[in-house]
Amino acid sequence: MLLALSIIGIVLSAVLLYFSVRNNKSNIYLGLFFLFLSLYSFSQFALLHSKSVFLVVFFIHFVFLFYLPGPLLYWYVRGLLNDSAKFKAKDLIHLVPALIHFVFSIPLLISPLSYKTGIAESVINDYNFLEHYKFTALSGIFSVHSLYLSRPLLLLFYAIGTAVVFVNYLRNKNGELVFKNQRFMNKWLSVFLCFLLLLVTSHLLLMRGPVSDFLTLNILQIISGIGMLGLLLSPFFFPEILYGLPRFPQNDPGKLSGSNASAVVIESQKNPYDFEADYLLLIEEKVDSYMLDFKPFLQQDLNLIQFSVFLNIPVHHLTYYFREVKKQSFINYRNSCRIDHAKTLIQEGKTSELTIEAIGLLSGFTTRNSFFTAFKKSEGISPGAYANRNNKPDLN
Repeated sequence: MLLALSIIGIVLSAVLLYFSVRNNKSNIYLGLFFLFLSLYSFSQFALLHSKSVFLVVFFIHFVFLFYLPGPLLYWYVRGLLNDSAKFKAKDLIHLVPALIHFVFSIPLLISPLSYKTGIAESVINDYNFLEHYKFTALSGIFSVHSLYLSRPLLLLFYAIGTAVVFVNYLRNKNGELVFKNQRFMNKWLSVFLCFLLLLVTSHLLLMRGPVSDFLTLNILQIISGIGMLGLLLSPFFFPEILYGLPRFPQNDPGKLSGSNASAVVIESQKNPYDFEADYLLLIEEKVDSYMLDFKPFLQQDLNLIQFSVFLNIPVHHLTYYFREVKKQSFINYRNSCRIDHAKTLIQEGKTSELTIEAIGLLSGFTTRNSFFTAFKKSEGISPGAYANRNNKPDLN
């Protein structure tokens, strides 16, 4: 079960990191959190169950990474609540435990492979070897057992601290507004933190005993497995987390325009977290008006990232808007604007001067085939047939 959960976690982290690049940068922290937590779980399997010298030697080199899930958890929740994934200089302080362990591990890391292989063989032959062998110079300062406990203890500290931050956020007025129309975020963080606390607490209690406790199935292992499984499955029940919290941009209300925008701006001055219904309406107005006034769809390479720059709206907010409100992809929306432009050119009689293919290129399509395919999908007929129908003389 430990191996299966570790693999699920690594796959989940890959999915989150893939979507984070396009949708919500805060999920980079969440993806890395699942990755390092899963690697920690996999290291337990490698040390105690794999009988593999290679895997034991491999994880000897990366133990310092297991101090990172706690900071990554904090950065993720902070980024989610603040709608900003920006890494600050003062955040470097959270890397100190991992850095200290890495520095003290350098003598072991640069030691000959034969030496590390000998350690791995000793671990495999006698698991109690783990309780006595001093892997780093830190073992001369702290007991070996306390060093093993330090990693889950650090994660527990961050889990409790993050839960406190989340609860305090919900208790103030801003938090109530932000979560007013998106209860799934409230539920997601609550479920996520509860499973994490269950996992870390049971794992710490398990580590209080001898290594043999890890080798036989017991109630703490079952609880720990439930915590890990719940943690890994929770994102699949809340797919909306990929898109972040769409809200009114706090630092840029003055750049929004339109009749409805004025009311939203006035309200936002009272509270910068004015949320969802008005903001999504505002996005719709900005999207449609910008497309109509500036016709960016005529640029053949226009994509959602460029469009978000034009509108000064975060790309994951636009992703959420097109997914939840428009119920279509940005590409389909862009193509519909291009088709409308092509229809206008045809209705103006441009086919007497230009070929159908040229009209498609002037409307933003890159090839004749893409234009014909998109046009027929939208209108049910080819652009040539549409031109013939609209250019017939009016007999009346």
